Amino acid sequence: MNKVMSRTAARPRPRHRPPTRRDTRRPGGAPPRTPSRPAATTPAGKPGTPPETPLTAPETARPAPETPRTLPEAPRTAPEAPRTAPETAVRQPRPTDVFADRLLAVLSGQRPVHWMLRHTAGRAYDELARLAEHSPLRTRGTRPVVHDIGYYVPSEGTLEVFARIAAGDRLRAMAFRLELGKDLRWRCTAVETGPK
Repeated sequence: MNKVMSRTAARPRPRHRPPTRRDTRRPGGAPPRTPSRPAATTPAGKPGTPPETPLTAPETARPAPETPRTLPEAPRTAPEAPRTAPETAVRQPRPTDVFADRLLAVLSGQRPVHWMLRHTAGRAYDELARLAEHSPLRTRGTRPVVHDIGYYVPSEGTLEVFARIAAGDRLRAMAFRLELGKDLRWRCTAVETGPK
């Protein structure tokens, strides 16, 4: 009889869990623990560590960016020529108008006398202080305003001005003299009012 020797592959040992520790104090012992959910794996494949959550939401969850609304472009035209100086210059008030308003504010009691201290020269401040004691242009009820102004130029740098002051239906008169100083500033050099 001829024996044929055949080589058989060794059977792999079955893999099983290590024996669990049983509690001998309880009858029957504790049942073996089974995982309630599969162990999470990281990209590296290590079990037991939670997967990394991305810092930003997935692209599908992001709302589409809102496109800004733009106004239709105006048709382009040739650039405007630069404006000339007279059009852009701010019109300066005349010194006659400025001083009429200032003197009226003092003589009607709306402003104190010393408000005109740096706008007067010579005896004008003393005259203004004497007149302001009696408030000759003060009225009850209606606030006085400058109705109209006229002036005369006796010499260069000098203006003699008269103004009509209206308060309701009444008109009063005020006259003053302006002189242009060496610093090119106008100053009041005399002031008087008409009788009440």
